[in-house]
Amino acid sequence: MTRTAGFHTIAAVCFTILFAPSAAAATEIVPFESTNQSPLVQIYGLPGAGNAVVLPRGRTEVGLNVALSNNYAVNENSREDIILDGETTRFTVAARYGLFPGLEVGVKIPYISHSGGFLDGFIENYHGAFGFPNAGRDQAPQNRFLYRYRRDGVEKLRIDSSGSGIGDLLLTTALQLYQEEIQGMTLNAAIKLPTGDSDQLRGSGSTDFSLWLHERTGGAFSAGNWASYGSAGILFMREGKVLPDQQKRWVGFGTLGIGWAPLEWISFKVQADAHTPFFSDSDLKEIAANAVQLIVGGTISFSERTALDIGVSEDLIVNTSPDVVFYFTLRTRF
Repeated sequence: MTRTAGFHTIAAVCFTILFAPSAAAATEIVPFESTNQSPLVQIYGLPGAGNAVVLPRGRTEVGLNVALSNNYAVNENSREDIILDGETTRFTVAARYGLFPGLEVGVKIPYISHSGGFLDGFIENYHGAFGFPNAGRDQAPQNRFLYRYRRDGVEKLRIDSSGSGIGDLLLTTALQLYQEEIQGMTLNAAIKLPTGDSDQLRGSGSTDFSLWLHERTGGAFSAGNWASYGSAGILFMREGKVLPDQQKRWVGFGTLGIGWAPLEWISFKVQADAHTPFFSDSDLKEIAANAVQLIVGGTISFSERTALDIGVSEDLIVNTSPDVVFYFTLRTRF
């Protein structure tokens, strides 16, 4: 069995979990609240795709996003070596508010925990069950926590003590360019403030600004509703405190996804997130390569106001993002 086939099996389990009794509600097909959770990327202001339809004036949406990522990447060449072995859990409290017709503002406050975690054994057993290579996982210490990068004999990054704390604050805004029922396009902007501790990889030490377009289209057919969505943008960064001599000043990013809602209270989604490298002057993929991750899962609506997203991602370009990330987002409107 191939790695992709096994991933599809795990995705099917997630879908099965979503089939639970609930009150009927109109499920809105929106992107996963996902970005690359690599320890060296999640510190920057890379935004999620957002929503292609802004909130009406006076309406508020609040949510809690949990991203549990398991990292294992070991690589080296004649000048460099890197170890990214550990787990990062990112809790994000998010809110957005319809300030004026066609204009909303928002905020995202992350709380980040780095540790050795508990998923190593599960992932090794999963790889063994489906015949996937462990790529050295089974030879490394179980549940080790070590994020380290050396270049030309100099240790430029080392985090080996578990810790938790507030990350970098993200302020967002969205302007409605057009809207027709579920279809729409927004112009989005965000600024990330350096409120996290860069020495512990809970922030980058830089102020980042992002600008992107997001569009959604869709319709109805006999088997349910469908929607496709996409976004593209650019992220500008001031010099930070993590590998500052290799950090790039801008990054391009984008998202493509499609969703299907066979019933009023449930939808299934497949989404790809991509971005260009955040660093240069390296031949290691973990440092300086384009990244693409695939997220599969769905949404269950408990009411017209409250919904839960569940998704799991895999790194399509190996070692440029975590081997696996579990996403959970609970959101409600009032």
